[in-house]
Amino acid sequence: MKYGYQKTAAVLAALTAMTVALSACAGGNGNNSSAAPSPQQSGASETPADGKIVSSPLALTDYVQSGTLASGMKSFNDMAAYQETEKITGIHIDFRHPTVGQEKNQFNLLMSSGQYPDIIEWGWNDYPGGGVGAMNAGIIIPLNDYIDKYAPNLSKLLTDNPDIRKEISTDDGRIYAFPFLRSDPYLRTYQGLAIRQDWLDTLGLQVPTTIDEWHTVLQAFKTKDPNQNGKADEIPLLIAKDTLLNFSNVFLNAWGTTGRFNLQDGKVVFGPIQPAYKEFLQTMHDWYAEGLIDRDYAATDGKQKDAKWTGDVLGASELAVGGGIGKYTTAMAAKNPKFNLAGVPYPTLNKGDKPVLGQREPIFNSTGAAITKDNKHVIETVKWLDFKYGEVGHMLFNFGIEGKSYEMKDGYPTYTDEVMKNPDGLAFAAAIGKYAVPFGGPFVQDKRYQEQNASLPQQKAALNTWMAADNDGLLPPLTFTNEESARLAAIMTDVNTYRDEMFDKFVMGAEPLDNFDKFVKTIQGMGIQEALDIEQAAYDRYLKR
Repeated sequence: MKYGYQKTAAVLAALTAMTVALSACAGGNGNNSSAAPSPQQSGASETPADGKIVSSPLALTDYVQSGTLASGMKSFNDMAAYQETEKITGIHIDFRHPTVGQEKNQFNLLMSSGQYPDIIEWGWNDYPGGGVGAMNAGIIIPLNDYIDKYAPNLSKLLTDNPDIRKEISTDDGRIYAFPFLRSDPYLRTYQGLAIRQDWLDTLGLQVPTTIDEWHTVLQAFKTKDPNQNGKADEIPLLIAKDTLLNFSNVFLNAWGTTGRFNLQDGKVVFGPIQPAYKEFLQTMHDWYAEGLIDRDYAATDGKQKDAKWTGDVLGASELAVGGGIGKYTTAMAAKNPKFNLAGVPYPTLNKGDKPVLGQREPIFNSTGAAITKDNKHVIETVKWLDFKYGEVGHMLFNFGIEGKSYEMKDGYPTYTDEVMKNPDGLAFAAAIGKYAVPFGGPFVQDKRYQEQNASLPQQKAALNTWMAADNDGLLPPLTFTNEESARLAAIMTDVNTYRDEMFDKFVMGAEPLDNFDKFVKTIQGMGIQEALDIEQAAYDRYLKR
């Protein structure tokens, strides 16, 4: 089942009509123990009309990354959405942000410290055993009963969308975080293949949709001087090393598999040991030998990739819609007005087939706000977090302040020039960051944010094109026990390292593809079957949720 924004918006509007207010309960239950109170222990469920949660000052601590902070802001307390939320709810948040660049290390130190803030907002897959592991370790608390009694906005959303409840729950039915939700596929797709449409037009070629058509186009890019500078300097295709094997898979998806675990006929498989992977490797080897793939793909970093795009020599690559198509289109506007990037379909083997795999994030990717065992005001915290799933909170955290960062035009929240054409020259993310944090927080992301973030026609077209992949073979978010997580990490660290090393060798010709069976046996000897059994068991549990 797929969820569009309109359905979620209807849920939120209905919740607003029900006057989703929050109770006045200032001091919590007064319990001084470290154990969190039960939902029956404290806090009233009745809510005053003004939205106040507390009648006297209350401060909570929240540990959250600060990557979206605009320049000059010290914490989320400087963000307009949080300032307005404090006015409405009466709760002040003492934000604690890890140092940029040291987030994971500082998170690990926090989780092992034994002393925790009231709230931790994180991508919980980064913790051993995920949210389940953190609950089992007694660090964060299950939220089901609290959500049912004190979070009417989120509770109704989950009741109306049982598949969302399934995705945010553990195998035993517990909910460990107020989730960041992207219900619309438009919000979960942001990367794919892009090509120089102006080069295709110059050479009289159509957008390639099959592997054979790609071969024809790349040969033309190499030999027919599409940048028209009289030099044989074109690089037909650059795929960053890791991208050939990561979630987006770019060309590998044409063979119906991925570089990791995926589903085939309802069973979990590991793509690199499938026969189709050998066919993929053979094609990539042939293209590399013909000079169609950048000879330096394995050593090309982000800055070098930028230089190749803006140097007007690169024909196609995997790109993000914002940090790729948007960035390069803007950068090349003055230098080459004809420069035109187009997002193209994920390729297939046969003409007319629908792409079976592409890039699509899950509705819930483990990012959410958990409440720790040290929180003495759990009910007030639940109500404060639930505010973001109501209509007022939804608009605040997606769009900011009406009249400043957005205006309503024919019922559509339209970002102002302060955001879209910032007078200080700030990029979109930095400009909106003064007012809102429309990505990664505990709320429902709004499709209308992305429609304006990806404002160029090329970006909008790319998203719609990339979304067309079927993606039924992608695994949903799975939950593993601590023991399963440890075994997976032990096995897959070695497997993935070996897979990556051999990929380069096969493509570059350092290892003959006649040795593919040996490659498969080596991976089997590393314990891949045990890893497959773990993934399959987790998937089976997911289906039974």
